[in-house]
Amino acid sequence: MSAPHPRRWIALVAVALAVLVIGFDTTVLNVALPDLARQLDVGTGQQQWIVDAYTVVFAAALLPAGLLGDRFGRRRTLVVGLGLFGAASLLGALASGPGSLIAARAAMGLAAAFVMPMSMAVIPAVFPPAEQRRATALLTTMTALGVPLGPIVGGLLLRGYWWGSIFLINVPLVVLGVLACLLLLPESADPAAPRLDLPAAALAAAGLSALTWGIIEGAERGWGDALVLGALLGSVVALTALVLRSRRADHPMLDLRLLAEPVFRWCAIAVTLVSVVLFGGFFVLPAYFQSVLGTDALGSGLRLMPMMGGLLVAARLAERLVRRFAPRGVVSTGLALTALALLLGSRTAVGDGYGWTALWLSLFGAGLGLVLITATASALLLLPPAKAGVGAGLVQTLRQVGGAVGVAVFGSLLAAGYRSALDVSALPADAARLARGSVIAADAVAERLGDPALAASAHGAYVHGMGLVTLVAGILAALSAVLVAARMPSGGDPAAPAAPEPAAPAAPAAPAAPGARPLAATVGDPGESSA
Repeated sequence: MSAPHPRRWIALVAVALAVLVIGFDTTVLNVALPDLARQLDVGTGQQQWIVDAYTVVFAAALLPAGLLGDRFGRRRTLVVGLGLFGAASLLGALASGPGSLIAARAAMGLAAAFVMPMSMAVIPAVFPPAEQRRATALLTTMTALGVPLGPIVGGLLLRGYWWGSIFLINVPLVVLGVLACLLLLPESADPAAPRLDLPAAALAAAGLSALTWGIIEGAERGWGDALVLGALLGSVVALTALVLRSRRADHPMLDLRLLAEPVFRWCAIAVTLVSVVLFGGFFVLPAYFQSVLGTDALGSGLRLMPMMGGLLVAARLAERLVRRFAPRGVVSTGLALTALALLLGSRTAVGDGYGWTALWLSLFGAGLGLVLITATASALLLLPPAKAGVGAGLVQTLRQVGGAVGVAVFGSLLAAGYRSALDVSALPADAARLARGSVIAADAVAERLGDPALAASAHGAYVHGMGLVTLVAGILAALSAVLVAARMPSGGDPAAPAAPEPAAPAAPAAPAAPGARPLAATVGDPGESSA
């Protein structure tokens, strides 16, 4: 085995900076949605698409991006992705309406797809196996920290600048990331990686886009609408065709054989499930803080600090807990903690104030941190080096699919709950239609009409919808905890070296469960001999 790269920890700083930019942008927009709704006349459905355009394109492009990085160079792909992300952020800052902003967000998602899998894939190239869990956990922590950090920085910017500043701030961060990667990060690639499968990439993009559009529009148009049913049916057809094509290919872009390893499979499932909960539940908080509690954008971001505190605690404890209780114990405990937090959040009432929210947010952050850090690191540490980009792309794809579906499903549930509890019986037809669009619109109508009863009804209706979202998300997290605890193998830390046996003969013993690189034989990597 070659000696570890001498500047590996310094190089990790460059990769961590790139990951932080992407993680930051995943949620920075949420705190600006109320301002966008007012300044650009953006409705609830368009708000969901501004969020989902990023996540859907991100998810659709992750698999081909991971393959391209393996084939043409991971550092090169990372730098190109960062450059494209900076350019798309500049376009987003200059957007003049919902349509152009949605297009810019889609371009940012495409660029981010080249960054995320490569940030994880470079770790096997520069770190020895004993250090890979710590390095992977650090990158995963940076991504997770971007979730609460984004709204805080966004709130600071929105206090003194217009909403476009939340995108403009990405540009200098991207420049720093590109320079750091070029100066500090060594190049790595797998010349044997297969060529890009364009039909498979098209099927993935079409299937994911149709699925998310159908879920978002189902609440607006009705689930029996012909276009909604057609989109959902089309998504099933496209994604089924993608799976069938991948199963027939010798070296598929979507390598489902990676899921044959039980620990990898259940870690990927856990990442997907917790992403549904994270992105779905997180969607409800900014409007609650700003409309119901009456904070500004910065106040909304600062009120997410307990979540960041929980994430930091989880980051400090995750590695030691994995070595003591194995990934299954840590992941299932994290899911159970997330479920407890959300079920507490579902008990929120209009007059509770911030104290109750701070309590369940801290538990929420700790649970998310334990799941995301442990499951992501454990899954990626099972990959052979030649599969690093494709495997990381698969995990990140499942995570983004979960996020997109979470935003779509919980956004629709929130809208339905809000409208069912809102009293607009005394309003003119036009004012009632506007008030039913969102709590932000209802506040504006109430202010224009001088109707405090409408504002009170809207706030109560929003808390009712938020309670439905957190209740359903909490039940999903609890069921996920039970499922992982019951089905995920109880093998030890994939990165932990086997305990030395001085008296044992030199002949190979039974592999550790799971070993550091068990997937090489399982998936038939083209760089491995089958002899």
